[in-house]
This record gives sequence, C-alpha cells and structure tokens, in this order.
Amino acid sequence: MARVEVRNNELEKALRKFKSKVKQAGIIEEIKKRECYEKPSERRRKDLARAVRRQQQRNSDEE
Repeated sequence: MARVEVRNNELEKALRKFKSKVKQAGIIEEIKKRECYEKPSERRRKDLARAVRRQQQRNSDEE
C-alpha cells in the first residue's frame, strides 16, 4: 500500500507524491484489470495483441 506523510501542511506536494507511488506500484491498472472477470482465453488474446503491437513499434523505431 502506498503511504505518504503530510508535513507542514504541504498537502499538494504529498498528493503528487502519493499519485506517483500509486502509479509506480501499478495499483490503478490492477484495479481496472480486476473490475470484472476476464476469461483466460481473452486474457491470452489481449496479451498477444499487446506483444504484437509492441514488436511493431520496435520495428518501426529501428527503421
């Protein structure tokens, strides 16, 4: 769990730090992933599509 201490009433600074820690930990992505059930076959299909897209981007960057 991401935790940040607020010092000297610096709420905005603490909030920015908290948001960055949450993003680094991947909490938001995990929540979105677990919102509803996803069949294993759908998950594999999405993972494969993501890998193909990533590979195409790498190939286009090299050219």
